[in-house]
Amino acid sequence: MLRKVLVLNQNYEPLAITSAKRAISLLYLNRVQLVERYACEIHSVSLALPCPSVIRLHSYVHKPYKEVVLNRKNILKRDHNICQYCGKNSQPMTIDHVIPKSYGGKDTWENLVCACIRCNTKKGNHTPDEVGMKLMKPPRKPSHLFYLQSMISKAHQTWKPYLFLE
Repeated sequence: MLRKVLVLNQNYEPLAITSAKRAISLLYLNRVQLVERYACEIHSVSLALPCPSVIRLHSYVHKPYKEVVLNRKNILKRDHNICQYCGKNSQPMTIDHVIPKSYGGKDTWENLVCACIRCNTKKGNHTPDEVGMKLMKPPRKPSHLFYLQSMISKAHQTWKPYLFLE
């Protein structure tokens, strides 16, 4: 009953993560469809239900997505702790403004990247073009899927196709 269950919308879009207890209640009330299951069963006096791993809602729910919070931890997670200038994974990592604040750069997803100390020092208070540095990929705001993926430290094997982790 302590297991986590991935909840999909009617169109198989990942919505949330819930407890097995809540998922079993929804299954019993026939509000969801069992998509994937764990190898165990939940027993009551007169009933045995499969322990759900992934469930899908019977009706579509329009739910506004939670915004991914702009903070150091999420920027490092978005960039996989890899310097966006040299591609190295050395520790510790810093956060760099692509367009420096002195040039009018803002604290936004599109202007902040993960950088090693060496590259951040080399770039200094300049734009990458001014010092001949190039970004590995343009920074962008992560999607709702990133938010769900970041909530899970280790996804169950049955969740991977629905969270695009394969």
